[in-house]
Amino acid sequence: MGQADQHQQRGNLVQPPGHPQHGSDLVLPHRHRNSPGTKVFSLVGKITNTGLVEAPFGTPLKTFIYDIGGGTDNGKAVKAVQTGGPSGGCIPPDMFDTPVDYENLGALGSIMGSGGMVVMDEDNCMVDVARYFVEFSHSESCGKCIPCRVGLDQALRILNTVAEGRATEEDLSTLEELGRVIRDTALCGLGQAAPNPVLTTLRYFRHEYEDHIQEKWCSAGVCEDLFLSPCENSCPLHMNIPRFIQLFKENRLEEAFESVIMDNPLPGSTGRVCQHPCDDRCRRAGVDQAVNMREIHRYIADSVYGTKTGDRVLKKIQAHKLPGSGKAVAIIGAGPTGLTAAFYLALLGHKVTVFDENSEAGGMLRFALPEYRLPKSVVKHEVDFIQAMGVDFVFNTRIGVDKTPKSLNEEFDSVFLALGTWEAAPFDIPGVGCEGVIHALHFLDKVSHDDGPELGQRVVVIGGGNAAIDSARTAARMGADVTIVYRRTRLDMPAIPEEVNEAEEEGVKFVFLASPHRIIADGKGHVKAIECVKTVLGEFGKTGRRRPVPTDEVTSISCDSIILAIGERVDTVFTGGSGLNLNRDGTIKVDRHSAESEMDGVFAGGDVVTGASNVSNAMSHGKRAAEMIDAKLMGKGRFRQIFKPFEYKNDVAIDPQGGERNVSATMPAKERVCGFNEVMLGYTTAQARHEAERCLRCDAGEVCPAE
Repeated sequence: MGQADQHQQRGNLVQPPGHPQHGSDLVLPHRHRNSPGTKVFSLVGKITNTGLVEAPFGTPLKTFIYDIGGGTDNGKAVKAVQTGGPSGGCIPPDMFDTPVDYENLGALGSIMGSGGMVVMDEDNCMVDVARYFVEFSHSESCGKCIPCRVGLDQALRILNTVAEGRATEEDLSTLEELGRVIRDTALCGLGQAAPNPVLTTLRYFRHEYEDHIQEKWCSAGVCEDLFLSPCENSCPLHMNIPRFIQLFKENRLEEAFESVIMDNPLPGSTGRVCQHPCDDRCRRAGVDQAVNMREIHRYIADSVYGTKTGDRVLKKIQAHKLPGSGKAVAIIGAGPTGLTAAFYLALLGHKVTVFDENSEAGGMLRFALPEYRLPKSVVKHEVDFIQAMGVDFVFNTRIGVDKTPKSLNEEFDSVFLALGTWEAAPFDIPGVGCEGVIHALHFLDKVSHDDGPELGQRVVVIGGGNAAIDSARTAARMGADVTIVYRRTRLDMPAIPEEVNEAEEEGVKFVFLASPHRIIADGKGHVKAIECVKTVLGEFGKTGRRRPVPTDEVTSISCDSIILAIGERVDTVFTGGSGLNLNRDGTIKVDRHSAESEMDGVFAGGDVVTGASNVSNAMSHGKRAAEMIDAKLMGKGRFRQIFKPFEYKNDVAIDPQGGERNVSATMPAKERVCGFNEVMLGYTTAQARHEAERCLRCDAGEVCPAE
């Protein structure tokens, strides 16, 4: 491509008149008089179907990525696509509706270039992507003009400091200004287009730059100066996984447990229900299968809780407590987020009081997860351990009714809101108010209180997430014939795959590609059937999944009860009357790094900020909030002071040890449905030992980097 042509195509980040801002609905012409005909495009990167394709101008980006390219080649979400080669811009998924032509790509800050399209997934770090392409352009610069020669060199230096966690927010402003100056003053097309990767990643993925700077965290696990090992980096709680595995290998169970619980105060629970993102980044998967880190830390916790070893560790951790600070913190919600924050704030020397509307602590761990997945005794062990740190609990207290965030903020030095998402998402179809229709969390909550409703013989569950699977398997244990209705395919289900498989083994039936149309009641107003519209998968949406499109075909399923597992949201009555600023979805608006709301001294985290999430993500919010609350109360960062160093071996075997991944024993399906006994039986001692041997110790270096 000639320099003049490249100059004409260079990305301009200034919004053209009438062009919608990022995040709004993008309405652009499918054809443009200046971009007629077709062009050959090259699809490469994290995509199933690579190669050359000729398509007409005006074809949306999503058509190239999903319909032609088939989406990512690993099942992971698409994070971005770069168009135009090394000088092209990086475009996020919420702009994949953009028709591809010269004008529209230019408006997004990218170029058409040679027609190249590089697809990136969640394992790509956008800071690293920008650094890589700036490094390429810098090496290709002829050096004739100062903006390109010096400017790209300075930009590359700043990008390196960001990747190493040494940059500041001011550096980002400098980087942005540099990019604009180089773009507007370089003599040739190479220099003018070279800043596009930087300017577009700063524009669309600025949060990744901020994470590198403020959190010292690379979410993709690419910038190795910022993490200990891939598994530690991908763990929401940043557990030092290699450390506790190595301590366990050295037969130091007591210290292994101390290591685990200082990183994660609910290891028995997460050892059963965590969605184990560490597996996705484990380098052992390149040899055979990922190390089962979840089962190892479950075994360690189960071996220690309720024993003399546990008592000794409790005393050790109590000795970690900092002297009393004279500060008092109120935590609203005794679920995983609130319990985690309470544990660390107590260790930091603060007086912690946890308020909850239930009669016991645990939140969804206690009242939403079925006993067969997470026994109540496990949650009790962990709550008792946290309470022993000096945490006080006040139950049967509803915030917004008995107390308000404002009143608590006047009574305490700081307040942390950690409420869960117990309110059912709206679901408006005819007949939804019939007797016999119940929401999933209400159903699971009633069962946990030994007050399960009469379901009848035939039960239909609507939904495809974990709540749907939990409800279906619980109903099956109550003697019902259960059918799950889901509007997409099995592969699209967000539920944990092994849970779906176990539900099927237990006799739960599935009806896919069916969307509820109306609920039919009998003469007494009780549900007797549900009508579903058959769906087909249509165009890909922004999430990378095909949208279900209804057809004219309607089927009816007879049933005695219907359980709606169609999503949860925060308590809108509470958030609406809290006096706090809210996001559009009703969640509380906080600073994404400090977790503080706009009401001074009031912090929030977990589901009340993110919407419904999983246990480990919720706990990570509690851990981070404890650090930020302490820093504000005490005027300095003290979080690392409560952690003690461990000494352990730092050598690595020449060849991978331990053989194939160990499989935990599972109760036979016929026995499972007869009661609520735990299904996953956990590792034996021999299995836990063998699995620990499989760790490749990706953290190993000249010294133990964690210490």
